[in-house]
Amino acid sequence: MSIYKRGLLALTLTLFFQTQLVAEYLYKDEVIHKPAFSNELELLGADLYKQTGISLKLVVIKKLPKDMEMYQYEQNLLKDFKEPTVLLSFSEMNSIVDIEANEKSLYKYFDKKQVLSPVTSYVQGFMMAAFYAKSWDEFKSMLTTTGGTILPLLGGRAKKGEMNEKYAAALFNGYLDIAQQIAHAKGVKLGNGFDSNTNQETLFYVKLFFYSFVLYATIMYIRRMIYRRRHKNELK
Repeated sequence: MSIYKRGLLALTLTLFFQTQLVAEYLYKDEVIHKPAFSNELELLGADLYKQTGISLKLVVIKKLPKDMEMYQYEQNLLKDFKEPTVLLSFSEMNSIVDIEANEKSLYKYFDKKQVLSPVTSYVQGFMMAAFYAKSWDEFKSMLTTTGGTILPLLGGRAKKGEMNEKYAAALFNGYLDIAQQIAHAKGVKLGNGFDSNTNQETLFYVKLFFYSFVLYATIMYIRRMIYRRRHKNELK
């Protein structure tokens, strides 16, 4: 074999194994494509698996296959994993985020409803329930299911060209939340600084923005009502 062919083979094998390594926990990425994001997620996923034996994988796709629901798509992937696996999935065009596992016993290690909650706190939950709940059961559900770590960030605005950064931040935040919950339930601590409350610090700013918006809207409403009362005759 010539030196050229040996060099080409070595390069091909190197790229292959690097791709396999990167794709271990960021199982599929059709949208974000950011090395820093994938490297951090791989580091976290590998640490979680080493300490708990649970594989937490992230799937990011552009769009679900035609006539296929997210649950069906996830189940098709999960059947190929032999080890205990939790799958966090996101479809950009379908605007769907979901979490599924290949073993029912895995759900006891994390709170799926909490992670996927659209609200971050009790106060925000009350405000949203008051405005959007269509029934008493829905009101109670929105009021009690708080602490969301993905949807509040996904729902935030992003400048043009920064959508991928928003996706990366939201999905890593949720991935970290699940990993921390599993580690805590298993009685172990994640390494590489992943055992801290960085994700909660991020959500603090989300809450701050939300409360500022609510306060601003309330003040504007009160000012408008005062204006209407003072100029009641003029408005007739």
